[in-house]
Amino acid sequence: MAKTILAIGGHIGDACLTAGGVMASNAIEGGKNYTLALTAGERGNPPHMTKEEYRVQKIKEAENFMSLMNGEAFVLEYEDGELPNNEEVRLQVAEIIVKLKPDIIITHWRSQMHKDHNNTHYIVQDARFMASVVGTKYGRHYAALYFAENWEDDHDFEPYVYVDITKGYDLWCKALHEHWFVMNSKDFAYYDYYTSLARCRGALSKKQYAECFNVFEYQKKIVKDEL
Repeated sequence: MAKTILAIGGHIGDACLTAGGVMASNAIEGGKNYTLALTAGERGNPPHMTKEEYRVQKIKEAENFMSLMNGEAFVLEYEDGELPNNEEVRLQVAEIIVKLKPDIIITHWRSQMHKDHNNTHYIVQDARFMASVVGTKYGRHYAALYFAENWEDDHDFEPYVYVDITKGYDLWCKALHEHWFVMNSKDFAYYDYYTSLARCRGALSKKQYAECFNVFEYQKKIVKDEL
């Protein structure tokens, strides 16, 4: 692969769960990976920590995860659950896209369950347009866009692209242990769900492990000269 990947989530950990296998495989191939969390996701704080303390911990967890992915983690200053969808955020994201110059951007599918996820879905689309067409003070840059599979995002998500992550699966599993909520949440079994999902998607694609992504409807074309 050896790509430059920018995975953008509403919270720290979103991209690690849904695109971590792809990033791990890319890292093994010598590629560069970045995550951008638009909020820290600090309102999922454990009982013994304030949300301010948990924010600090989550940023460190993101850095630790990405240190295993030949990459870096970036986190914006917006509060968990209060991410706005406005020009300020879109410009921030567009500037990061131009600075990092990814080949691929991965983000959320739309979501009725989570406001931050849904806003991120639309922010990234507009930021990508700004980065590639309008430009920022740092110039312009185009990157392909894919939407990741997340249990909190709408159930009309349709897996379209199956990516073999077998090469990076073990590294991804190791890195997920850096996130407290992935391993300790009492609300949802994140680690079990996403690692099991990777096996299921792998079976469906005749691979050992895979992650799935969707694209815009207008991109779903197979063009042949004949059947």
